[in-house]
Amino acid sequence: MKDLNQARITVYCASSAMSSEKHLLGADQVAASLVEAGASLVYGGGKTGLMGRVADAVLALGGKVQGVMPAFLFANEVNHPGLTELIQVENMRERKHLLMHDTEGIIALPGGCGTLEELMEAITLKRLGQYLKPVVIVNQDGFYDPLIEMLDSMVEQQFMRPEHLDLFTVVMQPADAIDAIRRTPDIDKSILQKATYKTKTS
Repeated sequence: MKDLNQARITVYCASSAMSSEKHLLGADQVAASLVEAGASLVYGGGKTGLMGRVADAVLALGGKVQGVMPAFLFANEVNHPGLTELIQVENMRERKHLLMHDTEGIIALPGGCGTLEELMEAITLKRLGQYLKPVVIVNQDGFYDPLIEMLDSMVEQQFMRPEHLDLFTVVMQPADAIDAIRRTPDIDKSILQKATYKTKTS
């Protein structure tokens, strides 16, 4: 298993202030296991929703938190004021790059379109060999079932190879996310080499 002491772990999650209590508690569980492992949190820098909750929980437990936020969101005053470090960037593309830079893994909690975009970009970059670390999807209460079904359908219809489902790990409980990063090896580039698909003939 990987030693995550001093590691940087990225968490993608919702900024919505309407996040349910069960998902807020899930963010607490991720924060607790992250700090227990000796890792620090890297996230989008927001103060509301699951984003604010996971940051607050890590800080309350004595952990370190780095936020990354584009300038236009600073203007809306949605940034968390109490982080260990808050990096201001020019745009969303730069934000996503820094959220993945020099990290030992990514955890995707429930979220909206932004969370989904970040998660799919991470999986795509793994497919292209540009990010080799674990990507863990927290499928709490079946939140990500439709996405997982769609990815399975892509394999069935030969838009993805079966081994590409190994690009991510699914856990059902938030408390299991950090352990999944510990146990999941970096991706083997050999499964990424073949990108052609045989078409069916009648």
